Amino acid sequence: MVYRRRQLNSVAPGGFFRLQNAQRHVVYGYGDGDFIRLRDEFGNTWRGTASKEDDESIRFRFRDQRGGTISGISDSFGVILRDERGRTWRGFFD
Repeated sequence: MVYRRRQLNSVAPGGFFRLQNAQRHVVYGYGDGDFIRLRDEFGNTWRGTASKEDDESIRFRFRDQRGGTISGISDSFGVILRDERGRTWRGFFD
């Protein structure tokens, strides 16, 4: 049998993030490796991680201090996230 070993500490994107939803609410921040911290225009802080998947896409997971979650994927060109209310956030990382 052939077994495939998954790397846990793969290199995740870092830099500046900027995301916006349909109502023009903005979330922005920075990331380094697999730790990312974002802040929205209301002062909420979102902390999260990024991990590379097997198909070279990047999976993002964020959580705020009130228990809200946002998760999604990136194809190295843009980021698409969805929150628990079904709102879509689109943006980029640089």
